[in-house]
Formats: sequence, structure tokens, C-alpha cells
Amino acid sequence: MKNIVIAGGTKGIGKQIANLLPGNNLFVIARSNVDLPVGSNIHFINADVTAHTDLSMLPEVIDGLVYCPGSINLKPFHRFSEEDFLNDWQVNFMGAARVLQQALPGLKKADTPSVVLFSTIAVSLGMPFHASIASAKGAVEGLTKSLAAEWAPKIRVNCIAPSLTQTTLADNLINTTEKIDAAGKRHPLQRIGNAREIAEMACFLLSDKSGWITGQIMHVVGGMSALKI
Repeated sequence: MKNIVIAGGTKGIGKQIANLLPGNNLFVIARSNVDLPVGSNIHFINADVTAHTDLSMLPEVIDGLVYCPGSINLKPFHRFSEEDFLNDWQVNFMGAARVLQQALPGLKKADTPSVVLFSTIAVSLGMPFHASIASAKGAVEGLTKSLAAEWAPKIRVNCIAPSLTQTTLADNLINTTEKIDAAGKRHPLQRIGNAREIAEMACFLLSDKSGWITGQIMHVVGGMSALKI
């Protein structure tokens, strides 16, 4: 039985990851345990990763860690305030950095530890109105590669960069059938993703089946990043 830490595991992709990992000890970091999956193997850690916080409740040995918190703040560049940029930075980059620094001792004690972070297709494929989130997630991709090199060969570090996915975080973008259909048509597979599909990739990267993969940005995007139709 492995100890898996899921930052942001009560909603969306994080919750799906928790649901896909039965038989493991799950340590879920979130501000609220509403919607937390039920099970004797679920341990709730009440913390706000966007602020300086004590994560001393983390297990002594950490076999896997996935950082799920994110943000979607889209608008023209000239309308972004400094607070907008700083908020996206805190949620997406600094939160991940804080959790990883406190989890590092536990990761070092595991046999085959794996870390999974999250980016967005908007880093590699320029999109209008994404300046703030693409900048913050670009830093996450840089962190992924830097730590994968620094922590090799002991700890593997990878990142998933999805396209638009059907989660509560994206509700404003896909709150009508027309919006969902229009978004789907921008992808070669003619639909948007769902949380379970992204969670399955995360679980694969956490598992020993992906034992020769590190430092990679995995694009789970319905073909958008590589195909034009």
C-alpha cells in the first residue's frame, strides 16, 4: 500500500485521481473536506496551499504526490491587474513549490517516488486572453524539468498539460451546450476532455508502470497540440 499525497483532491481532477487509487493511503490537502471521497484510507489535511502553511501531517514516507490546484482567469492583457498575475502565480506555482519543499523528505524515503504537476496547453500553443495563466503554468513546466534533473534518479517529476476539460473550474467556459460543442470542434477529436481522462494519465505517471518517464510535459489535449484539421 502506497502513501499518495493529493493537493486539491476534493474536486474535479483531484477527486477523480482519489477515486482511481483505491487500496492506497491518500492524504488529501484542501481548504474544505466537502466532496472528499469517503474511505478509511482517506486522510484529510486542512490547509491553504496558496499561503504559508504547515504540512507536518504529511506521512513520513511519500510514494507519490500530485498537485491539482489551478485557476482560469481569461481576459485581454491590458485588463489584468498586478493582483491577477500574483493570484495565478500563488495558486499554480508557489503552492506547488511550497508543497514540494515540505514533501521532499518523505519523497526521498520512498522506493520509487513520483511527482505529477499540472500545466495547460496554452503554454505551448499561444492563445488570446491566457497571458496570466500561461505565464504561471510556464513556470510550472520549468519547475518540472528543473526538479526532474535535480532529483534524478531517485524522484521522477512529470507534468500534464491538458486542453479544456469538463470540470467545475471551467464552468464559465462550458456552461451551455453551444459552448461545449464549439469548444469541442476546436479539437481534432471533436470534443473536450473529461476529468477522468486526465486523472487516468496522472495515475499512470504516479505508478511504477511509468518508471522510465521523467521530466516530461504530457499533452492530453484531444490532438490539439500536434494536429490541424
